[in-house]
Amino acid sequence: MTLPLVSLVLLVFLFPCISNGRVLQQPWSSFIARQLLATSSSPSLLSAPSPFFEMKAEMEEEDQNHHGNHLSKQMTIYIALIVLAAAVVLLSIISGLIFCRPRNFRNFYGSTTKHIQPSSSSSYAVFRKLSSLKVLKKREMVAMMMEYSVLESATNNFSDSNVLGEGRFGFVYRATLDGDVLAAVVLVNKVDAVGPQHELDLYGRMRHPNITSFLGYCIRGDSRFLVYELPSKGSLQALLHGGASRERSELSWHLRMKIALDTARGLEYLHETCNPAVIHRDLNSSNILLDSKFNAKISDFGLAVTGLNQNNPGGVKFSVAPATSGYVAPEYFLDGGKLTEKSDVYAFGVVLLELMLGRNPAEEKMDPSLVTWAMPQLTDRTKLPNIVDPAIRDTMDLKHLYQVAAVAVLCVQPEASYRPLITDVLHSLMPLVPAELGGALRGIAADPHVH
Repeated sequence: MTLPLVSLVLLVFLFPCISNGRVLQQPWSSFIARQLLATSSSPSLLSAPSPFFEMKAEMEEEDQNHHGNHLSKQMTIYIALIVLAAAVVLLSIISGLIFCRPRNFRNFYGSTTKHIQPSSSSSYAVFRKLSSLKVLKKREMVAMMMEYSVLESATNNFSDSNVLGEGRFGFVYRATLDGDVLAAVVLVNKVDAVGPQHELDLYGRMRHPNITSFLGYCIRGDSRFLVYELPSKGSLQALLHGGASRERSELSWHLRMKIALDTARGLEYLHETCNPAVIHRDLNSSNILLDSKFNAKISDFGLAVTGLNQNNPGGVKFSVAPATSGYVAPEYFLDGGKLTEKSDVYAFGVVLLELMLGRNPAEEKMDPSLVTWAMPQLTDRTKLPNIVDPAIRDTMDLKHLYQVAAVAVLCVQPEASYRPLITDVLHSLMPLVPAELGGALRGIAADPHVH
């Protein structure tokens, strides 16, 4: 701000000087000519040509020329000062943008990285409850390193009873932080793996209510721990295929459509809002987590990639296949591992079929695949109602069922170019979800399981 103020002060002081210079530098010949006119009262002088009048005319002409040249010089100086002041202001703004950056802190492997903030405003309440987090700025609620003793107590000394499963980087433990905040703690057993750091960097710039929140991390010796939000209902896969019949009956038709809509919103954020775009690469029902109100959140970004739109619009080829079979797009196998945003759309279509039909695409004994088995029946209106999940059969408007089936068919097209963008899918699902559940469908009572 100092440089712009200096420039403005210069203008304030220089402008009067320019104006005064114009008055002081008026030619003396004009003054003499006026005096001559005032003192010449003789009729003979007025009626006859006189050398004095000829001198007057010459002096007036000289005065006009001199005054015009002076105005031109004055305007040039004034414009130059304005340009100089504008340049100083622009340079000060650029320097402020360059040097006013947030401070860094030690990252997962001991170097530096940017602050990691809560993933969304909906997770702000979760962070407010966590007194165990070291926070640099309270207003930003920056998640930082967590004490090992806190994680040890939250997982009951990492007991086997709290093991949720084993992921790509190590075991995942269920933890209860500060009494009532559920979290998933990942014990990374591959310190030299790039995946955890990559996932940490992704979470640092993703903030959306349909993306799980990153809560913090811990370093103890050679051990690394990642801590994530753990929605209370668990995964969609557990509710659909591993839970009790009572839990499965909670997933009504409208709730399943809400889960599909939330997942589409999360994918749209990854594909359209994130810059560069993020491709999840491993979307499946086990990576869709549900909170107490059945809000869906996409999790597990260990295989996600970024920057495909800018660097390679045609997609990127990978040597390592996505972990979950049954959700992988055909182009991965047909084109040497090539994946794009449309590959996520394919996986979303499989999840949509899973919600409709209640079948698990990841079952090894499922041959042919869920898509191959369902495709002929999805386009036959006489057969479609008979393959719907028995838990929700005959509970939906058939017109809505046909519309959802049409969306699913488009998403799982073998040719990637025939699949819609996730934004188009989102707009197609909006009218099928009650307004009380986040959609645009009016006149439908809210689902009792949500409250």
